[in-house]
Amino acid sequence: MAWRLKRKRKDMPSGLWSKCSACGSMIYTKELLANLSVCPNCDFHHTVDGRRRIEITADPGTFVEYFTELRPSDRLGFVDKIPYSEKLAKAQQKTGNADACLAGTAEIGGVPVVLAVLDFSFMGGSMGEVVGEKIARATELAGERGLPLVIFSASGGARMHEGAISLMQMAKTCSALSVFREGGGFSISVMTNPTTGGVTASFASVCDILIGEPGALIGFAGPRVIQNTIRQELPEGFQRAEFLLEKGQIDRIVPRHRMREELGVILRYARPQAEAEAAARN
Repeated sequence: MAWRLKRKRKDMPSGLWSKCSACGSMIYTKELLANLSVCPNCDFHHTVDGRRRIEITADPGTFVEYFTELRPSDRLGFVDKIPYSEKLAKAQQKTGNADACLAGTAEIGGVPVVLAVLDFSFMGGSMGEVVGEKIARATELAGERGLPLVIFSASGGARMHEGAISLMQMAKTCSALSVFREGGGFSISVMTNPTTGGVTASFASVCDILIGEPGALIGFAGPRVIQNTIRQELPEGFQRAEFLLEKGQIDRIVPRHRMREELGVILRYARPQAEAEAAARN
């Protein structure tokens, strides 16, 4: 009698492969990361966390983080499935960040800037009191030092757990940017996938130059909410960066591989002009 030896099945290590959320193809995770989290098959730009965004955008070794003392608090004692305070603790443990915004000084293409980046991995990059305060302080820092301001957004919008306090950040950030512009400041907003809700309706849309990453979802309410409200079919590609560029709502689309280079070109061109305008005001 022939006996078949049973081989023990080896489990595949987790995280070895990643599935593209756009085309569904399976990609070797190391290959995806080496390609800056851009799908090599369909060119979809996957969301990257805040630290990784800084790493691939700022010139190496130039980022210095500011405002690390700011930490969120549960002022309303908000509870849904679990208390908001517990959600914050879990997000902080997961990301190693105090909240969903990282801000500081850096250089991009050799040009000194103030850089603020929203981290989608922290509660969907939602804007609460700390995020709004960091954006406002980063804007004020840029004004004080005479530096351009670059903001990267990736967010689901205002953070419902903080109620009206989160909505107040829309006015605060827009006010700070208005003062910055009146003083001759220059700002660039880069909207990545996704940039929605109160972030889109405030600081992400009021900078001097508006850039979108390819295929990024950019809008206020989500497309399904809009479609269910108006009960009409939405146009092809509605609320994607390419659609907004066609309608004149953003200035250009820049692939992730070229982002640092193109930001550097814009910053080098705009800085002398901004300095001349500021000198004329004084």
